[in-house]
Amino acid sequence: MAQEVVNPNEEVVLGEEIDHVRLITLNRPRQLNVISSKVVSLLAEYLEKWEKDDNAELVIIKGIGRAFSAGGDLKMFYDGRKSNDSCLEVVYRMYWLCYHIHTYKKTQVALVHGISMGGGASLMVPMKFSVVTEKTVFATPEATIGFHTDCGFSYMLSHLPGNLGEYLALTGARLNGKELVAAKLATHFVPSEKLPELEKRLISLNSGDENAVKSAIEEFSINVQIDEESVLNKQSVIDECFSKDSVEEIMKSFEAEGSKEGNAWIGAVLKGLKRSSPTGLMITLRSIREGRKQTLPECLKKEFRLTMNILRTTISGDVYEGIRALTIDKDNAPKWDPPSLDKVDNEKLDLVSQPFKEDLELQIPEREECRWDGKYENSVYATLKSVCVYYQYRGSKERKLSSM
Repeated sequence: MAQEVVNPNEEVVLGEEIDHVRLITLNRPRQLNVISSKVVSLLAEYLEKWEKDDNAELVIIKGIGRAFSAGGDLKMFYDGRKSNDSCLEVVYRMYWLCYHIHTYKKTQVALVHGISMGGGASLMVPMKFSVVTEKTVFATPEATIGFHTDCGFSYMLSHLPGNLGEYLALTGARLNGKELVAAKLATHFVPSEKLPELEKRLISLNSGDENAVKSAIEEFSINVQIDEESVLNKQSVIDECFSKDSVEEIMKSFEAEGSKEGNAWIGAVLKGLKRSSPTGLMITLRSIREGRKQTLPECLKKEFRLTMNILRTTISGDVYEGIRALTIDKDNAPKWDPPSLDKVDNEKLDLVSQPFKEDLELQIPEREECRWDGKYENSVYATLKSVCVYYQYRGSKERKLSSM
């Protein structure tokens, strides 16, 4: 695993049991509650335990500070760039967890205040109830840094109306709380000052009955009306442009629309698109398009392959260059390789999505009675890692003996 800058005594995830209610609190406010391997492991541990606990009926998840969760720990990925598959374990565990969040058997409520991006949003959108506020900010900006839309979002975004999914995935455009409810990526909008009171109400409800939970939330929620300039009111333009077959054609069509009266908003979005990783954009478009025809498990398995091949720099090292430019050096001047869309080899794109051998795929259980099977620690990857550690240890010991 890549080394994480985590205080071993820091409680990055808090789990509370209050009669029939279970409360998860993401507790890395200074790091915007980014998702590390420790966070993933604790979330999976709590969720499995509580699904199997007959006394647990309602699970609430929230974040401390100004973010619900800003997504994956980018520095962790960057720091592990020179080590062989250093982040494989956290990637495997996260995508396996995403499946279980989508299919969870107990009533879940996400209280989403502040930033909710990428993998962080995967702890919000699939929930039975996801409550957002006027301070909620959602985005899936992975393609812009040479990555791809993951954590189940190739499935979720591809099922949005028209070609809104392509637009959000390729541009990394942000949606506010009202827009999330309007787009059905969240279920309720509650003013932020009422969120603590709603939390207390849900805890006092002490029940996982969906109708009762819904009624309790609706005591605090308000109907939303999106702003006139919202991107959701630009659906016809988005469908016209983002339905095109390729990223090049999308950009060309989008640029043409931008020259028309009333479309001044396109300029800034197009500028961002042109600055994004060409490879990341092309992988993402293909993944979203495939997602429309795939099941959730198929999407997650595909995303696992894409992620591992991208992190292995199978066709490009753009993801590390993107992270460097955004969060390490913060110069916002990435040097993409290849530098333009016309230089990206379509045949090479096929390499990042090629199926692995069956035992190397993400293991998602097919039978309900075995739904918590397929854990990383029972996978061939864990076995291979143990063998590698053993030989590294033995080699080190042999070198020490030979020098004596």
